[in-house]
Amino acid sequence: MQTGGFKSFLAKYYLFLAWIVAIVATGGSLYLSDVLKFDPCKLCWFQRIFMYPQVILLGIAAYRSDRRIVGYVLPLSIIGGLISLYHYAEEHIPALARVTPCTTGVPCNQAYFELLGFITIPFMAFVAFVLIALLLWRGSRAYDEVTDAEFAYEEE
Repeated sequence: MQTGGFKSFLAKYYLFLAWIVAIVATGGSLYLSDVLKFDPCKLCWFQRIFMYPQVILLGIAAYRSDRRIVGYVLPLSIIGGLISLYHYAEEHIPALARVTPCTTGVPCNQAYFELLGFITIPFMAFVAFVLIALLLWRGSRAYDEVTDAEFAYEEE
């Protein structure tokens, strides 16, 4: 019994796909700050702290097919996603602006741009963190399932 389809694809490429998401998110972040000259606020810097290392860690893990990286990168994605979610909430809930760490410099509660009425920079960061977390979580499970299925097939 050969396992195929999406689960097999995900089991094989989930590290690479998560790495691509991290590259796109980091590239987008650098484009917004260095090309479009959007100054990042404090919460944006915290999100960068949790996203940028993932490019290197996931790149090395994808190259080496080192699936053990999931336990190290998944917390970065979850914490970064929580910061992004809080940042997004702060942009849309005025009461949170008083509780923010953004007391000097660029305010965290003002969106540089908004697409379709809800897509802002923190929202895009949140989506990237969630995608990476889902790819790592579901990909590692798919890898285990595919490996178990292939092992069971070989025993028959």
